[in-house]
Amino acid sequence: MLGACSSPPPEQRLRDAMGGVQQAIEKRDAAGLSAHLADDFVGPDGMDRDGARRLALVLFRRHRNVGMTLGPPDIQVQGDHATVTFTAVLTGGAGALPESARVQHVTTGWREDGGEWRLTSAHWDRRR
Repeated sequence: MLGACSSPPPEQRLRDAMGGVQQAIEKRDAAGLSAHLADDFVGPDGMDRDGARRLALVLFRRHRNVGMTLGPPDIQVQGDHATVTFTAVLTGGAGALPESARVQHVTTGWREDGGEWRLTSAHWDRRR
């Protein structure tokens, strides 16, 4: 009976948070994406949380349809911090078919706070 009341293990909560980020991107929801970012989020070239939200808005305005397919993640949980690396295929277009697609290698940092995982960092580079 106690097992039914316990929360999922940290890695499962982290996977759920990653799914929330993916859903926000695919729904073109910059506010939803921002909700998953830690206040001290850092991205490429010193991008902060607000910069990540603005970048998302630009991409969402450019592409009516946005897709994100993740490769298998390599998850390393150490207490209340985690590092997750994966490949992502990002697609965008104005119609039913994508007009552009990019494969990125992504490394993310996460911190658990009050049972919620927040994205603290993200860095990506284009796969050739």
